[in-house]
Amino acid sequence: MTEAQPEKRVSWAELFFDLVFVFAITEVSELVHENHSWFGVLRALTVFVPLYWTWVGASMQANLRDLGPIRYRLALFAVGLTGLFMALAVPAAYGERGLLFATSYWVGRLLLAGIAFAGRGRRSNPPFLIAAVVSGPLLVIGGVLDGPARLALWAIAAVIDLAAPTLTRARLRALHFDAPHLTERFGLLVLIALGESVVAIGAPAAAEHELSAGVLGAVAAAFALSCGLWWVYFQYAQDAMRFSMATAQVQNDVARHVLSYAHLSFVGAIIAAAVGMREAVAHPGEHLNWAVTGLLYGGAALYLATFGYTRWQMFRLVSTTRLAAAGVVLALLPIAPFLPALAALVLLAAALAALNAIEHRRVRKAELAAAEQAG
Repeated sequence: MTEAQPEKRVSWAELFFDLVFVFAITEVSELVHENHSWFGVLRALTVFVPLYWTWVGASMQANLRDLGPIRYRLALFAVGLTGLFMALAVPAAYGERGLLFATSYWVGRLLLAGIAFAGRGRRSNPPFLIAAVVSGPLLVIGGVLDGPARLALWAIAAVIDLAAPTLTRARLRALHFDAPHLTERFGLLVLIALGESVVAIGAPAAAEHELSAGVLGAVAAAFALSCGLWWVYFQYAQDAMRFSMATAQVQNDVARHVLSYAHLSFVGAIIAAAVGMREAVAHPGEHLNWAVTGLLYGGAALYLATFGYTRWQMFRLVSTTRLAAAGVVLALLPIAPFLPALAALVLLAAALAALNAIEHRRVRKAELAAAEQAG
């Protein structure tokens, strides 16, 4: 009888690597904070995708191989350094630091390609090759150009990176992932993004000379909202992702749709909502403008709606509660700008709390019914 393989655990090296992306997410959040327009959000998303894709590539490779040999840990830290350079370049990525951002990304992808091809056939890792020879050079060319040309080339490179796993799906079918480890890695990334929301809540309050009741109330409401976002993901969804990954016939399909693609949406939505929380805490008695309200409520709605996508991809089931909650949040969005920021925060936090309460009740009823049938 074959002994069961021990469950792969997230290593200290991976957790250290993640610290780079704590800083990176903060820098992207700051970029959105500086420009709330649709164009500003597009610019922020275009630089966020290469950062995110670097993290995804490193996490996939850490899952597929043992990081025990020193050379792999050193390679992971080298990729982390390129991520740090990218994060440092984010504030002026569309200015004088564009080439630093692009070159750092390309070097990181070359390092990941080297890790991917070490001891494995090239046929197993086409997305890494595409990033190394297509999207990386495109970013560098864009880094040399100025204005709209840079944004256009970087956007094309981002689309190519995101499309690569789908275009090469047939050649990735045989990949076997450690389901608990990989789903935990992506859960940790969501935690990093939620940590940014806590920073966004605390920073404007800490900068106040006097903490008024309004500011403290806004901090409490924003923190309740952040807790609600945490609950939606970690109470039920994370376990469902782990189960789906472990039982899937083609694990790469789950890794592609539920982890790689959906978590780009999750993290982006949290960053958007965090920027809205920051503005609301800074001005609790004032009305939020439409752009900030769109980030706050739109981010929360996108976050909830993404669970509809993941549930369908995992089980071909419709997530009625979360899609309905996303609809409710969107329906409340036109009302929020006419409320004080504190009230807008309370209203959104209450919507998340109601969703979590309804889901808890439904799950509890299902558990009691199952227990009665078993008895």
